[in-house]
Amino acid sequence: MTTVTRITSRASIAIAAVLTAAIGVSAGAQPVAAIATGQPAPRITPLESPASALIQAVHAVNPLVIWASGHKGHVLRSRDGGRMWERLETPVGDSLEFRDVHGVNADTAWILSTGEGPKSRIYRTTNGGATWTLQFINTDSAAFYDCLSFGNSTTGIAYGDASQRRTNLLRTDDAGETWRLLAPTAVPEPLPGEGAFAASGLCVVHADVNTVFVATGAPGSRLFRSKDGGRTWMAENTPFARGIASGLSGLAFSSPQRGMAVAGDMNRLRTDSAQAVVGITTDGGRTWTMRPRPPRPGALAGVAWVPDAGPGVAVAVGFGGAFYTLDEGRSWQIITTDVTTGVSASGRSVWIGGANGKLWRVEF
Repeated sequence: MTTVTRITSRASIAIAAVLTAAIGVSAGAQPVAAIATGQPAPRITPLESPASALIQAVHAVNPLVIWASGHKGHVLRSRDGGRMWERLETPVGDSLEFRDVHGVNADTAWILSTGEGPKSRIYRTTNGGATWTLQFINTDSAAFYDCLSFGNSTTGIAYGDASQRRTNLLRTDDAGETWRLLAPTAVPEPLPGEGAFAASGLCVVHADVNTVFVATGAPGSRLFRSKDGGRTWMAENTPFARGIASGLSGLAFSSPQRGMAVAGDMNRLRTDSAQAVVGITTDGGRTWTMRPRPPRPGALAGVAWVPDAGPGVAVAVGFGGAFYTLDEGRSWQIITTDVTTGVSASGRSVWIGGANGKLWRVEF
């Protein structure tokens, strides 16, 4: 993250130097051994990448079409499962950090840039990145948008750090032609300085078209939940690590009830060793069963279930590396010790993005 100034606006800390140092420490992928479940170890393939900057978010539409985005204006697309990647031009060159991306097919996708005021924007393409339409630009100088998600091809949600003493949640039901800021009565009242971590694009996720979740980071590690497609919201407290620069960072829900969440201390990107950073819910986030953290220190950024590889298979990414579990987070194995932030799965495969434009495919 050589050009980042912060991960979240509300966790207002001097992390640029920490991030630069974290990206500079890069180790190669480590061999992965089969574990006691008897299931063979996954096949890990480093992918050729046209990128050179941090790939912060990945979204797999299906096993062939994958979108990715990151710093220095990077937007990538693969149409063959990650074997070949195209770097797509955007209207702003390398001046923005695209920390989230959501595709619906090989032609249509949204990208979210983050930053204070007008640096937070949403663009859409319907022709595979040949052109982009600016759909939203933030006019609140105190706001900072972190993540977006779509439940189908028209209905989407974007979350931004609290500002003006209000929770900032945008909603669209016309594919982003209009984005409306929800009224304060429809959203939880924010904690002082509440915001999310724009670390992986996974602080907003859909479990289905009606069920949407938001993971807040500092200071409270709260979970927001909507059951009506993002029109109204309620907040749940969670047992995850929390603090000035720590909290929830990424979510994955395989159904409206079953989810996994990860958290991290973004002031200790490579050294975070907090234990309350991985959890499982079976009741839509009302209660959580905590799991052990992966075997290396470092703040966790995101997580993805692997839908066709078995009910307990997931991959977590973060500043200490990428890891997989075959048993719902009870145990973890190392995929790589490189800095990784973006992760998405389809079928039996997972795609990971990280520092210096690196990409991986993991096949279970």
